[in-house]
Amino acid sequence: MSFVESEERRALREAVAELGAKYGPAYYAEKARSGGKTRELWAEAGRLGYLGVNVPEEYGGGGGGIGDLAAVCEELAAAGCPLLLMVVSPAICATIISRFGTAEQKEHWLPRFADGSVTMAFAITEPDAGSNSHRITTTARRDGDGWVLTGQKTFISGVDEADAVMVVGRTQDQKGALRPSLFIVPTDAPGFAYTPIEMEIVSPEKQFVLHLDEVRLPYEALVGDEDGGLLQLFAGLNPERIMAAAMGAGIGRLALGKAVAYAKERQVFRAPIGAHQGIAHPLAQAKIELELARLMGQKAAWLYDQGDDEGAGEAANMAKYAAAEAAVRCVDQAIQTHGGNGLTVEYGVGMLAGMVRLMRIAPVSREMVLNYVAQHSLGLPKSY
Repeated sequence: MSFVESEERRALREAVAELGAKYGPAYYAEKARSGGKTRELWAEAGRLGYLGVNVPEEYGGGGGGIGDLAAVCEELAAAGCPLLLMVVSPAICATIISRFGTAEQKEHWLPRFADGSVTMAFAITEPDAGSNSHRITTTARRDGDGWVLTGQKTFISGVDEADAVMVVGRTQDQKGALRPSLFIVPTDAPGFAYTPIEMEIVSPEKQFVLHLDEVRLPYEALVGDEDGGLLQLFAGLNPERIMAAAMGAGIGRLALGKAVAYAKERQVFRAPIGAHQGIAHPLAQAKIELELARLMGQKAAWLYDQGDDEGAGEAANMAKYAAAEAAVRCVDQAIQTHGGNGLTVEYGVGMLAGMVRLMRIAPVSREMVLNYVAQHSLGLPKSY
């Protein structure tokens, strides 16, 4: 592992940053506040190959790894366009299908992931399960040559933009035990419905409750085989955490950049406010914590791309935790640096607060990350 990114990765970052600057924070904020979608940006990013950098070349992708996709996600976020669906569609869903999907699933979905012409949401969270995935009650039962899926999911991102949803359900094995399985459910399937959740977060991508009422699916809707659901699930959750860390790092960079520019220009006591340690030191501390989080994110991506799922699991959890904490500090200090201007629409800093605060909760809460590290990294007894 090198602590300096390759020439190709740096070139990718520069190209994506250029695309992000073409749209920028004003575009993103206008879409978010008007109820619009960032379809133009998504389509152009797909056309340029940025959404499919991690898809195998044989299916029209870039043949890279999750580290390349994370770089795309970070640069777009740093440019003021954090695309939440990037964490879900090309990272979780495309990765799972690429690693475990049938030949037919790969042929059907991966080329469309590669060019951005399809989006797929991911549904695991349930109202009564919280962070306990063992309490999932969404079930799929065999019915003839297909499946019938029933249950409810909550806090599912971007369903109104998705062509399909990868749903985590439970099937019954020959001994009667329930095991996790993944299903691809078209959003226009009979019995599939969703209702929006009103959120305080300013984002074009909305949250929904899914209602699965006897949704009939062909047998081929099952991802991979019936025995590999748990392995497949965790193969998707590590990329999710790596991507969340990248998005947090990008938003942190955006907020910190705004704060530094303001601290250089704003004068109150005959000098730029950035000359005062009360402003300068907290910004310097935020920068240090942000760079440390970025390093852990790059380590997690490298481990995952090397095929080290166990090592990547630890690093991905740590990276997500560190990036969320760093992003919260960056945004909070950016608001403080701007004073009252930090809460105005004009400066575009206040709207970032809800986004980064969410990152302490999702896609895995900071408490569950601490549980993971305590148990798996430190060897302490399981506490939950």
